[in-house]
Amino acid sequence: MTDPKSTPDARAADGADDDAGAFGWGVWSTGEIATQFARDLAHVPGAARVAVCSRSAETAEAFASAHGFAAHYVDADAFLADPAIDAVYIASPHPLHCEQALAAIDAGKPVLIEKPIAMTAGQARRIGDAASEAGVFAMEALWTRFLPAVQRARAMIGEGRFGTIERAEASLVFHRPFDAEHRLFSKALGGGALLDLGVYPISTAAFLFGAPVLEKASWLAAPTEVDIEAELSIRCGEVPVELRVGFVERADEEADNHFVVFGTEGALRIDPPFLTGRSLTVWDRSLDTAPASGGWAERIARRLTVPGRERFDFTRPSQGLNFEAAAVQSAVRRGERGHAAMPISESAAVLSIIEQSLAMPASGSRR
Repeated sequence: MTDPKSTPDARAADGADDDAGAFGWGVWSTGEIATQFARDLAHVPGAARVAVCSRSAETAEAFASAHGFAAHYVDADAFLADPAIDAVYIASPHPLHCEQALAAIDAGKPVLIEKPIAMTAGQARRIGDAASEAGVFAMEALWTRFLPAVQRARAMIGEGRFGTIERAEASLVFHRPFDAEHRLFSKALGGGALLDLGVYPISTAAFLFGAPVLEKASWLAAPTEVDIEAELSIRCGEVPVELRVGFVERADEEADNHFVVFGTEGALRIDPPFLTGRSLTVWDRSLDTAPASGGWAERIARRLTVPGRERFDFTRPSQGLNFEAAAVQSAVRRGERGHAAMPISESAAVLSIIEQSLAMPASGSRR
C-alpha cells in the first residue's frame, strides 16, 4: 500500500502555498455542494471564508454563521464588490452558472464555477472568452481531475505502465427515486443524468486519454422529459470508452460506480465511487472484463495479497473539493487566467458531447 502523501502527484494536486497568506473566498449560493465546499476549505492552507451570497438574507446569514464566513450578502453587486474576496465559487443551479460567472468576471473576480460550467458548449466558450478579454481567471469546478488518485492514474497511464491502452469503461449511477419537484428531474433547473453525472466520466476520460468524440448515444426519458439514464460510446484520442450514467431504482447498482482502463500490459480501476477517488487498484496483466467492484467478495479480496495486483490508498479527511480550491489559489497567485488541468476549452468539449447526445430522440422512457 502506498502513502499518497509521499507521492509527487498528491503534492501537485494540492497546489497549496503555505506561506502566501490568506486567500479570501466568496461562495455564491448555499446549497449542498456549497456546504461541502465551505467545509473542505478547512483543508486548504491559507483559505479564508470571506463572504456568502444568497437570495435570502436569512439563508445567507445562517450559512455564514454555520461555516464561519465573515460576511453575508443578498445583493450580488455588493457581494462582488467586496474587496476581501480573492475568488468566487459559484454553486448555484446549473442554469445560473453562465450569468453569474459573467457577472463575477465583469467585476474582476477570479471564478470557480461548479460543474457543469454552463448549460451549453456555447455558454462555456462565452465564459472563456469573457475571462480572456478581461484578464480574469476562470475554471470549471470539476474537482475529480484534481484528486491525487486521478492524478496518479493519469501519470501511470502516461508512463506506459499498462502498455497500449485498448479501451475503458465507466459507470456512474445513483439511487434516486423519481421526484418531479426535485431539481435533478426538472428541465427548468437543468436536470438530467448527463448534465449532473455525465460530466464526470466524460471529463475524466478526456483528462486521461484526449479530446472526446461522440460515436453513439442512447438515453431514457423521465416523465418530465429529462434524461434519467444514458449510455454513451465515445472515443478519446485512440481509446474507445463506454459510459453509463443514471438515476436508478436499485441502490445496489451504485456498487459498480468505477472507471476501468484496459491496456495490453495491465489494467487500472479507479475504485467505486470513482468520482471521489479514494483508492486505485492496478493489475500487472491484461484483463478481459472489468473486475468486480463491490460486495463481500471484493471487500475480502482487498485485504489479501494477490500477485500482480496492487492497491493505492488515498484516504483523506475531506470530501475532496479542497484540491481544486488549492489549485485555484495557486494559479490566481501566479497570475494565470486558467488552469492546465481543467481548461475551459475542455469543459466546452464535454458539454458538446452531452448536447449531441440529447439532440438524439430518447430511445425509451422510464415511468
